[in-house]
Formats: sequence, structure tokens, C-alpha cells
Amino acid sequence: MEKKVLFVSLGCDKNLVDSEMMLGLLAQSGYMFTDDEKEADVVVVNTCCFINDAKEESINTILGMAELKKSGRIEALIVAGCLAQRYKEEIQAEIEEVDAILGTMAIDEVVKTIDEVLQGNKENHYKNLDAKPLTGVERVVTTGGHYAYLKIAEGCNKHCTYCIIPKVRGNYRSVPMESLLEEAERLAEQGVRELILVAQETTLYGTDLYGRKMLPELLHKLCRISGIYWIRILYCYPEEIDDALIQTIKEEKKICHYLDLPIQHASDNILKRMGRRTDQEELTNIVKKLRAEIPDICLRTTLITGFPGETEADHEELMEFIDEMEFDRLGVFTYSQEEDTPAADMPDQIPEETKEERQAELMELQQEIAFEAAERMKDRVVTAMIEGKVADENAYVARTYKDAPNVDGFLFINTGRELMTGDFVKVKITGSYEYDLIGELEDEST
Repeated sequence: MEKKVLFVSLGCDKNLVDSEMMLGLLAQSGYMFTDDEKEADVVVVNTCCFINDAKEESINTILGMAELKKSGRIEALIVAGCLAQRYKEEIQAEIEEVDAILGTMAIDEVVKTIDEVLQGNKENHYKNLDAKPLTGVERVVTTGGHYAYLKIAEGCNKHCTYCIIPKVRGNYRSVPMESLLEEAERLAEQGVRELILVAQETTLYGTDLYGRKMLPELLHKLCRISGIYWIRILYCYPEEIDDALIQTIKEEKKICHYLDLPIQHASDNILKRMGRRTDQEELTNIVKKLRAEIPDICLRTTLITGFPGETEADHEELMEFIDEMEFDRLGVFTYSQEEDTPAADMPDQIPEETKEERQAELMELQQEIAFEAAERMKDRVVTAMIEGKVADENAYVARTYKDAPNVDGFLFINTGRELMTGDFVKVKITGSYEYDLIGELEDEST
């Protein structure tokens, strides 16, 4: 009888790619999958530990699955991912139901690990954090099939003072270009129409393997793949965006005019304490340059508020910067004091209440910017990708080039026509509701 695996993937899209690779390896070895914990023989939890909320979610999920193991409803519980890498000793000491731990660089051993546990041999698997990224695996795409993430590099060399990633993922290692092109071809053959490039930092792609930035060349080659309609780029550190990348985005029709720039702050004082490589003037210049070169570009960013030593003046400076820059998309995290990072030991830690107040102020400001921008979209015609149908209504959920999945808004299309997930349609915007747009098919508009 084939064993059924329940796979729980937590955290970021880069972690999701790891999960899809592990699912692919398990499928090739004859394992079956289930979403029902009552049917599962084995549970794999791929964890995250980037900030405290992510750690709590991961721990609570492991504890919930440990109860299934304790009751005898599942045979094996495997914990993988960043939390497993970072807290391996603590997990095994405190949660005895966990049968094995799989390090971040050892995901290729998921089949061996489960096989061993089912045979009564509980052995953990780790590899050097600077091991080569896994390639050549036919993933089980879990995003619906019309879009997929393409992880182009592993690890990070930036060592920002608040970030634990280099200690759980290692230094920056690019995936060889030929492997990425082969993977993209496979995804296109499976029906994927939108490729979303991800890494801890996409802009440095190729510097370790080829001695120079190769993201523009990779993009040119990805654009030649038949079946891919959109290519979206996430996690571009602003100081690494150069003219070659900007020109590539301008020239290639398949590349969405969308960039994610994680700036984190705008006060030079806080940027320096964070170990960032930019200052406010440079941030202002790159935003202005991108908008001058690509007038319809959609810029998304993320901020950290309440960083150690952040004064009210620093916060007000950030508010003024956001008000002036008017980012199209913006998310705000409260600073999470992560052990084993330099920032965790800095003086002048900010009270949680103050962090949350500042986060609320930033989001209220961004809400005004976003709602006004959505209102200005009225009567424009845009291309949108269908995400699915609204239950019991003649309406569909879609995304424009300005909307990355799971982080940005939606476009709701009112139509009685039958559309398929992954279809591209022309839509006339008729209105907006908060962060979302409302529209109708262009040829049905009155």
C-alpha cells in the first residue's frame, strides 16, 4: 500500500519552491499525497523562522501534528526548513514526536528520510549551508498551475543586522542559468503562464558563478520561452538595480513593469544601524529613475518599523519619505528581535506598543495613497490574468501586472462569460473598493 503524505509549507515563496521540489521527489518515489490529516501516514512540515510570528506559526503547526503522532493517527512526523535548521537541538529535545529533521540544504534527502523513519531508523539529515542549490527536479506545482515561482539563487551575503537568513541558508549561490532555463521550459510545458523570479536578492544573480550580474541575460532568455506570457521580478535590492536591468525591463514585452524593492527604512540613521547599503538620497534617486525610464512601473516595497534606536524623528522622516515617494504597494513589519543577530543586542529596543502604533500610522498613510491610486485607474483598459471564479456569482477574480499573488490586490470582473483560470483578458476598470479594482471585459463595456 502506498503511503500518503500530508505536506505543510509555511513561510515565503522561496520555501514553497523547496516544498514543491520535495513533493516532486516523493511523487517520483511512489508516495501519494493528501490534504486530509485523517488519511495521512506521514506529515512533513516545512518551516519558517524569519520573524517571531513565523516562528510561532511553525511551532504551533509542529505541535498540532505532534498530537496526531501521539494519538497514533500518523506514523511519521518530519520537520524541515529554516526553523528546523536553526533550532534542531531544541525541537528534538522538546518535541519527542518529531521523528527526523531535514536541514535547509538537505531537501534532496526527503525520500531517504521518510523511508528510514518508516523502517524504524530515525536519522536527521543536514548538509553544509553553502552546498549547491538543488536542480533538475520536476516539481509538483501547488500554486494552481497558471503561475509558478522560479528560485534563481539561494542564501545571502548582505548580513543585515536584523536578519538570520545567512545563518540558516548560507551565502549567496546562484542556480546555473542552464538549469533555470530547463526548469522554466518544464513549467511552461505544464501550463505555467507567469514566472515569478525569487531569491533572497534577485539583482545579484550570477555574480558568484559568472563574475558579473547576469539577471538581464537570464531575463532575455526566459522571454524566449514559448507559453510564458508574464515574467515578474521580486526582491530587488535598490542599490543593485543598474541600467542594464532597467533597459531589459523596458525592452522585453513579457516582463511585467513591476519591481519589489525591499527598502526597509528611509532614515539614514536607521539604515546604517540595519547594515543596509543605501541611504535616503540613493533610494530617492532609484525610485525617480525607474519612474522616469518606465512611467507605468508598479513599485512595491517593505518596511521595518520599531528598529532598535528608532526615534520619533526617524519615524516621521520615514512617513514623509513614503508620502513623497507614493509607492504603489507597501507592507510594514514590526521589528522582530531575533537571537543571534547583531540587532538583538543593540540598546534602545522599542516597546511593542510603540512598534504597533508606528506600523498603524504607516499603513494608514499607505492606505490613502493606494486608494487614490486605485481611483485613478477608473476607465483604463488593462490586461489581467484570471485567477478563478467567485462562487455563486457571475464574476471572476483576476490580477493585473501590478499585482503579485498573495501580497497585492485583486481585480474583480463582472461577466456572464465562461473564463478559465490562467486566461488573459482585456478589462475596463469601472471602479475600486479599497485595495481592489472592479471591472468588466472590454468588449462588454458600455
